[in-house]
Amino acid sequence: MKSLELIIERIILSSRWILVVFYIGLVAALAVYAVSFAYKFLKIASGVFELDEAEMILAMLGLIDAALVASLIVMVMISGYENFVSRFDEASEADNEVSFLGKLDSGSLKIKVASSIVAISSIHLLQVFLNADKYADGKIMWLTLMHLAFVASAVMLGFLEKLMSVTSKNDLKDKD
Repeated sequence: MKSLELIIERIILSSRWILVVFYIGLVAALAVYAVSFAYKFLKIASGVFELDEAEMILAMLGLIDAALVASLIVMVMISGYENFVSRFDEASEADNEVSFLGKLDSGSLKIKVASSIVAISSIHLLQVFLNADKYADGKIMWLTLMHLAFVASAVMLGFLEKLMSVTSKNDLKDKD
């Protein structure tokens, strides 16, 4: 019976390597998104003298939004791989170590993802506000409410993470 248990545990632990398919897929998605970003940039650059100030601001907000989304993808890839699959051996041995490697646990990752979503939502909402005449009042209201829901979710995740860290510190003190 013990040998069957060991085999099952090995299978379950080995299954984490299936996640690599998802992370490689995210790398491919990031590459496709980089091509999309380059296309947007070239489109903006070619029209730099035709765009007025408001259109240029909207275009720059679009590029900032794309950079935030790309950063979010990288953060999820690296942190997810490190937390659930394996550590980055080369990066930890290198002189130019990436500073956040090994520091993002799943709780911190959730907070960073939620914060990134709030930032991305803020940029989209700002773009809508700058083009308010092109949107119905009802749509602006719903977009604002969705943004506020993202903000509330991020605040609640932060609060819960803080509460859990205080609770775990207290549990450690009680054990001593």
